[in-house]
Amino acid sequence: MGLIEKLHEKFREALAAVLPIVGMVLILSLTVARIPSGTMLSFLMGAVLLVVGMMLFSVGAEVAMEPMGEQVGSRVTKTRNLPLILVLGFALGVLITVSEPDLQVLAEQVQAIPNRVLILSVAAGVGLFLVLALLRIFYRISLHLLLVLFYALTLGLVFLAPESFRSVAFDSGGVTTGPMTVPFIMSFGMGIAAIRSDSNASEDSFGLVALCSVGPILAILILSMIYRADGADYSPLAVTNVMDSIELRSLFGAGLPVYLREMLFSILPITVFFFALNFVLLRLNYPVLSRIGLGILYTYVGLTVFMTGANFGFMPAGAYLGQRLGEASFSWIIVPVGVMIGYLVVKAEPAVYVLMRQVEELTSGAITGRSLQLSMCVGVGVSVGLSMLRVLLGINILWILVPGYLLALAMSFACPGLFTAIAFDSGGVASGPMTATFLLPMTMGFCLATGGNVATDAFGVVALVAMTPLITIQGLGLLYRFRSRSRVQAAPVVDLFAELPDDAIIDL
Repeated sequence: MGLIEKLHEKFREALAAVLPIVGMVLILSLTVARIPSGTMLSFLMGAVLLVVGMMLFSVGAEVAMEPMGEQVGSRVTKTRNLPLILVLGFALGVLITVSEPDLQVLAEQVQAIPNRVLILSVAAGVGLFLVLALLRIFYRISLHLLLVLFYALTLGLVFLAPESFRSVAFDSGGVTTGPMTVPFIMSFGMGIAAIRSDSNASEDSFGLVALCSVGPILAILILSMIYRADGADYSPLAVTNVMDSIELRSLFGAGLPVYLREMLFSILPITVFFFALNFVLLRLNYPVLSRIGLGILYTYVGLTVFMTGANFGFMPAGAYLGQRLGEASFSWIIVPVGVMIGYLVVKAEPAVYVLMRQVEELTSGAITGRSLQLSMCVGVGVSVGLSMLRVLLGINILWILVPGYLLALAMSFACPGLFTAIAFDSGGVASGPMTATFLLPMTMGFCLATGGNVATDAFGVVALVAMTPLITIQGLGLLYRFRSRSRVQAAPVVDLFAELPDDAIIDL
């Protein structure tokens, strides 16, 4: 497929993903929560930028980020030098995590822990768990066993951490596995598993993101106990209300250079890492390198445009929408509204399409991207509805997180291993920049309007978004296993009838 055809295909995908969210917000604005015309204008401009950004990012991820990860994974594994592989894996985990823009936002919200300490601790956590994920692949350790072990440790530590940081800790697990991390790390795992010919190779391709999501949670839980942080300051988001097209152009014109700089710092470490490794080890030819370079440029521009649209268009609209619904006499409507918006918003997450494509490729279409996306949409819809209900009723997040993770871990005993690995990967994939820039501000706005505590009530929506796909996708796996067994049991009966002559009369 040529570049023009690929751009056209990705444009249609992005348009189909963003338009339902725009329609939903427009309906709410015309009915129950009128949004000022200036804020709505910014939202619509943000939607245009989201479509363009998703299109460019998707092309860049497919042309550059995924081949980079696969090349590094397969070539480094062929060296059979385990210490080298583990050192490079740790460095890769740290570099990608430090590059994640959403981690910077999270660090600014956690006032009690110094930014640099938090970022480096979380990055080290991701690096250590990426090393653990690599050891799991090489020594063929059960992913199910590691997930049970480390989530049991996490659920044990959460009761020792200050209450105001429990939600933030679980949010960090989803925030750090963003659009920069997912394509590279997932492809890195595919490259490592590709040189194996055993039946478990495809299953071991997944699970890296799942384990990397645990590291940040443990890091923040431990830090909150060391610093004995007992609160988190929060400044309400200023809702923009431009008056005309000149102000609109000035707003986005001022924001674009900010994200050009931020995304440059995000993509530069991975780029330098890859080209340095290519000079020392990979030795790829010029045509391949030039194609990857072009893909990196698409990724950079796409992420810049996407983040500008999300932060200056979607974030203010989400905050205002939540505030208006919280002030309404029928504030309970936020629960079904949250379910519908959560269902739609996951389709606009760029990394979701990377996961869908890789799952279809590795399973040769046995697990379709559409069924995977539907499972994630249902899970995220339920999680956002639960988040809004939690704010309304003041429910402690542990009353949802602990039973939810226990159910997900219990399902992993009966679910096919491939589905479990994909499910725990999908939790980090679903909780991307759209969750941080639309769902979280909407929850915060609603929480402030209803007089709730943002630190304990609003934070946690990312954590729930990352948790519920673990259940819905494993439910899809159990359904897949049930249907497979039904076909196997029906096969002898079918063979028996096949042996009868064509004109036989069967008396039942």
